Amino acid sequence: MNLASFDPVAAVLLIPIGSAALLAALPGYRLTARLNVVASLATFLAALCLFLIDRPPPGPYVLVDDLNIVFIVLNTFVGFTTSIFSASYIAHELETGRLTPAYLRFYHAMYQTMMFGMNLAFVSNNIGLMWVAVELATLTTVLMVGIYRTHAALEAAWKYFILGSVGIALALFGTILVYMAARPVVGEGQDGMIWTILIEHAADFDPALLNVAFVFLFLGYGTKVGLAPLHAWLPDAHAEGPTPISAVLSGLLLNVALYALLRFKILLAANPTAIAPGPLMVTMGLVSVVFAAFMLYRRRDIKRLFAYSSIEHMGIIVFAFGMGGPLANFAGLLHMVMHSLTKSAIFYAVGHISQIKGTQRINRIRGLTVTHPALGWGLVVGVAAIAGLPPLGIFMSEFLVVTSTFARQPLLAIVLVFGILLAFGALMLRLTSVAFGRPRGSTASAEASYVPMFAHLALVLGAGIYLPAPLVAWFQNVARLLG
Repeated sequence: MNLASFDPVAAVLLIPIGSAALLAALPGYRLTARLNVVASLATFLAALCLFLIDRPPPGPYVLVDDLNIVFIVLNTFVGFTTSIFSASYIAHELETGRLTPAYLRFYHAMYQTMMFGMNLAFVSNNIGLMWVAVELATLTTVLMVGIYRTHAALEAAWKYFILGSVGIALALFGTILVYMAARPVVGEGQDGMIWTILIEHAADFDPALLNVAFVFLFLGYGTKVGLAPLHAWLPDAHAEGPTPISAVLSGLLLNVALYALLRFKILLAANPTAIAPGPLMVTMGLVSVVFAAFMLYRRRDIKRLFAYSSIEHMGIIVFAFGMGGPLANFAGLLHMVMHSLTKSAIFYAVGHISQIKGTQRINRIRGLTVTHPALGWGLVVGVAAIAGLPPLGIFMSEFLVVTSTFARQPLLAIVLVFGILLAFGALMLRLTSVAFGRPRGSTASAEASYVPMFAHLALVLGAGIYLPAPLVAWFQNVARLLG
């Protein structure tokens, strides 16, 4: 194939949606599981090709720039590694009777549909199409959260659907208000929805409409980011759905809504008379960090524990982007990448732990480093990373966020550090009981692939020790784009 004629943007969209149609028709678990991995790998390789070819000029529907390449590459990589983890995890669910072959065929088809929706949201140049893509990704995950068909799983899926629908309705209203602000300047029709045209003329838009629009957009997409107090769907969805979907929710889907927020933040910042979006983001981010840190001490379910950890870290990321500036934006981007890699690795470990122990209750899991050393020590490294211990990557990103804040707003930095330390104590408390001590509870056999977990942890460790100069320059450029 001639690389010059290859369109990676089309590939990252067509491979998942084409694979979803094929997976829905194919029988047999092993075949569909392998095809799911192959399709995810092909999508990731196509995303990497965005670095090798000239980027297409922005069109009415598609945009490729430094900002969304960060999200696309991260999304397709974690999607690929999760598909590998999913193959061994779902095989055990089939053997134990929790899922049937028909449900597995549905699961794999929905997995690729979800990847299509997220990729479409990232490359969309049309804010209306981006809204549709976020909703598609949300609906597919709703269906997958309820796939076990238990009372708790259906309740979690229903809560996720209702709260997600409220959020997406608010985001739709905000999108309509942006179009109304653009219409007197750019005219009727599609131009009022194209992001590159909107950003070019944003300085001339009615600031009052933009202000109201951003409030609705922040509340709408903030619900999907999992910010407190809009977070109620997130712990249930993580606890009751299949663990691969928990990994995708924490590692990927929260980033999709965050990406939409960042696009509108850039748009609002381009209007000199509109409100600054930073204070609202800083406030909601800090509230999420402190609230989630306290709630970590009350969790008795291991998946709910790490769901609240996701709320805390999304709060840190939103706080960093709300502070703005080159250093805080750089730290926010780095923290987002490190969180996605680390939290998905933790859920890979937690998924297999729940299978071998037959429970998600923390008080029934003890001594994992004794009974299952690879799994136990993998969890230890993952929790150490997510708690912010050096030399792992999250320590570096949190250090940059805190130092940037201390230089500009010392009081806010004190609150932020308080929340981070509070969460650190909760995670260390739970880790010591789960990983160490005398083993407790039954142990079932479960074949597991530890490659995805250790691959993620190796990347997080490497990023904490050394960041390549091209990667630093790339993130610095994206930080400048964010303003």
